[in-house]
Amino acid sequence: MLVLECGPDIVIIDAGLMFPSEDLLGIDLLIPDFTYLLENKDRVRGIVITHGHEDHIGALPYLVNALNVPIYTSKLTARLIAANWKHRSTRSKMDLREVASGEKVSFGTISVEFFPVCHSIPDAMGLIVHTPIGTVVHTGDFKLDHTPVIGEPTDLHRLALIGTQQVLLLLSDSTYVELPGYTPSEEVVADALDRIIAAAPGRVIIATFSSLISRIQQVVNIATKYKRSIVITGRSMENIVKVASDAGYLRIPPKTLSRCEQVQNLPPERIVILTTGTQGEPTSALVRMANREHPRIRIVPGDTVVMSATPIPGNEATVSKTIDNLFRLGANVVYGSASNAHVHGHGSQEELKTILNLVRPKYFVPVHGEYRHLARHALIAEQMGCPKDNVFLLDNGDVLELTATSGKVVGKVPASDIVANGLVTGALDTKMLRDRRMLSRDGIVVVSVALSSQTGELASPPEIVSKGFVDTRDSTELVSGAQKVATAVATRRPLPKRKSTMEARIREALARYLYEETHRRPMIVPVVTGLDSHDKE
Repeated sequence: MLVLECGPDIVIIDAGLMFPSEDLLGIDLLIPDFTYLLENKDRVRGIVITHGHEDHIGALPYLVNALNVPIYTSKLTARLIAANWKHRSTRSKMDLREVASGEKVSFGTISVEFFPVCHSIPDAMGLIVHTPIGTVVHTGDFKLDHTPVIGEPTDLHRLALIGTQQVLLLLSDSTYVELPGYTPSEEVVADALDRIIAAAPGRVIIATFSSLISRIQQVVNIATKYKRSIVITGRSMENIVKVASDAGYLRIPPKTLSRCEQVQNLPPERIVILTTGTQGEPTSALVRMANREHPRIRIVPGDTVVMSATPIPGNEATVSKTIDNLFRLGANVVYGSASNAHVHGHGSQEELKTILNLVRPKYFVPVHGEYRHLARHALIAEQMGCPKDNVFLLDNGDVLELTATSGKVVGKVPASDIVANGLVTGALDTKMLRDRRMLSRDGIVVVSVALSSQTGELASPPEIVSKGFVDTRDSTELVSGAQKVATAVATRRPLPKRKSTMEARIREALARYLYEETHRRPMIVPVVTGLDSHDKE
């Protein structure tokens, strides 16, 4: 999410989500902190979305719940936003407005012009933002593919034209800045997929990103060429295929699609299966096939599985496990860069240099990617003649203030990670995460102590229940010892009248005992009944 502010007007560019890392246990999503926008909601004129990937549209249901302003985007992106909206069952109304390349929308002192860029999803757009003090160019996610399968190539002519006027600021995609040269065209993938499908003796199962509509179209074209039926499995793949087909971006010949339940009735050499699961997601269709858990499709010797994607950093281990499992089941798995079965959707170094050379901005801010990507992109800009003082590496929350003659970082706004579970949001609670890590590592022990409300004596022996710590059936001595420790604390005199004091004593005593016996530190939850928690000692 990027916020542009000029005088009394604020425009929001993109509102995406981030999927949590493995250490954020039980967290569904992370979204931007909207605090600054809510504090200035009367000045927000609208939201502009560059393309339909979740890291650019996923936070919209949460944002519009709090800030209902018009959303401007391309036709396909609008359809994907609407489908996502329906899926989340949010009650808020959405003012969604479709725009085409070349259109210009006014937001008070700010106007935004849209131009086409090539990316791994159709209908992606860059932005030319006109303000009273100068022009801002935002590339969105892009690459320079001159022969895209669907849609238009990146409009270099428009960028060259705007570059002949003094551009105040360029914000440019940095995601693949580490790769030298140029990103290959999507047509490279078509040749590779054609060879693979032509040579396959049985079923071909192609796993790719569900939003990679151009890749799906290529598979459809090649499958049709070899008279193979197409089966689509995976909820997100099925949803996007429907949206893209209805909107006219995906063309599937009649009678080409077959239902998943028909797989067993079709000759193996006449089937291509399109599926999700390239990142080893546990509930994805491909992973369920690899684990023999898919309700309709079982991997058999003779199947060819194509991993038409590269693992996102951090997913390598789960992807490798999936590939291993597929090989164990007898499949021939095609994967890795040598297969040419995938090209990514972002510009490599020479493409980023091309944009810098065409736009020739006064100030430059690298965007999108990890901090190391931004730093590498900043260095390239400096090597191409952009003064070091005019290149800004921004952290989340940084406020960059530009005038016609100067630029500097002048402060920060709130930008901590916000946790989203369903439609409920809140700040990232470090204590909650610490507790979850403890639970995941050493489990939980619950000890129930019932005292007589009249005499304060134990009404029955303490009960010990554990989850994720030890199997109580096989650890009778440990459980018996824990009961004795809890009993000793509960019968120690003088007896506290405050329940919280008794619970704290039990927790401390059990923690010492269990660590001495097991060298593990489970979460201990004492439950004491029979003491008034409101009385003072």
